[in-house]
Amino acid sequence: MTLGLAVATGCGQPAPPEPGAPAADTPTTAPATTEDPMRIRPFEIAVPDEVLTDLQARLSNTRFPDQLEGVGWDYGTDLAYLRELVDYWQTGFDWRDQERRLNAFDHFKTTIDGLDIHFIHQRSANPDALPLLVTHGWPGSIFEFTKIIGPLSDPEAHGGQASDAFHIVAPSLPGYGFSDAPREPGYGPERMAAINATLMARLGYDRYGVQGGDWGGIISRWTAFNDAEHVVGMHLNFVTGTAPPDPDNPNEGVSDAELARMRARQQFMSAERGYSGIQGTKPQTLGYGLNDSPAGLAAWIVEKFRTWCDCGGDIESIFTKDELLTNVMIYWVTGTITSSTRLYYESRNVTPSRPIGYIEVPTGAALFPKELTLPPRRWAETRYNITHWTEMPRGGHFAALEQPELLVEDVRTFFRGLR
Repeated sequence: MTLGLAVATGCGQPAPPEPGAPAADTPTTAPATTEDPMRIRPFEIAVPDEVLTDLQARLSNTRFPDQLEGVGWDYGTDLAYLRELVDYWQTGFDWRDQERRLNAFDHFKTTIDGLDIHFIHQRSANPDALPLLVTHGWPGSIFEFTKIIGPLSDPEAHGGQASDAFHIVAPSLPGYGFSDAPREPGYGPERMAAINATLMARLGYDRYGVQGGDWGGIISRWTAFNDAEHVVGMHLNFVTGTAPPDPDNPNEGVSDAELARMRARQQFMSAERGYSGIQGTKPQTLGYGLNDSPAGLAAWIVEKFRTWCDCGGDIESIFTKDELLTNVMIYWVTGTITSSTRLYYESRNVTPSRPIGYIEVPTGAALFPKELTLPPRRWAETRYNITHWTEMPRGGHFAALEQPELLVEDVRTFFRGLR
């Protein structure tokens, strides 16, 4: 099946305004043309009708597996819930409505490293706004940021102060959503971070902040490490850390409560790493099933949203069916589930250009209690220049979609001293 997406010529702004001096890779001797690969092109999401017709046929012909009695979600995605979700997908879900909502943001594409890179570029009306690069992970997408883009770019309209405004840049990672999929090995986190840094330079931003969770946190770390000259601050809602190299007392300065919390999350994740093992070793084999079956794709992704969020087992207490399916649809209509999972393989097999070291860039950490990993602050300080540390009252792995108000306020607070 060929999945086509329209490139519009009149989506949102006619072209992103120049926020700064021309980037180093921007031609200055002649105006950009349509053949110029570095041109910033407006983009609109427009899924062909035949793709949606094909989807309906596949959903109608879903061959559901059996399930043991009374096991619920213990063995994986619950059969009763998936049947309910697939039924809603066929009879209640309106992709065209979700498409219109997504297109309310300003979308663009540009070619970097031989790939067409899609991104939202939502500029604030405040000319003094700080550029902020926001990066998603797996199994998320740019859809995760739809609740925070408005409050961050237009704080006055959302109960904030004009001085807290950001110009938001939210790219789809290579191989995810509306960006091109790599056609050769080697696209690990460092290479993706380089693409992000090139994008910010091409937009004319010579100083900017970075924010991310999941792979977005790891990629943001590489961006801050390799582009420290331009990154003024890094805010993470996915924080990693290791014990200090002190064989006699590695837990010095770490409270019992921090250790207990970290070990509880480690115990939880000990039974949750199967997906990573498969995606990190045989993503192509997995992709044949997920790219062919929308029900299978939804089961693979939605199970992670339920398991990794702070919902007490009730997924729809946090996410609506429309939210879950819109994220799944971005993978389905672009055919990018296989290319997205390859990032796990690449991260295991690609050797970085140099070992990543201590991040000198000021770093803010937002720890949500149901995040996959919760290191003690002292351990995080072995990797990052931690200047801001918030332990959230609720929330899990998908912070921007789960607890957007908490995340927005923490991002605003952290960057106030870095503008």
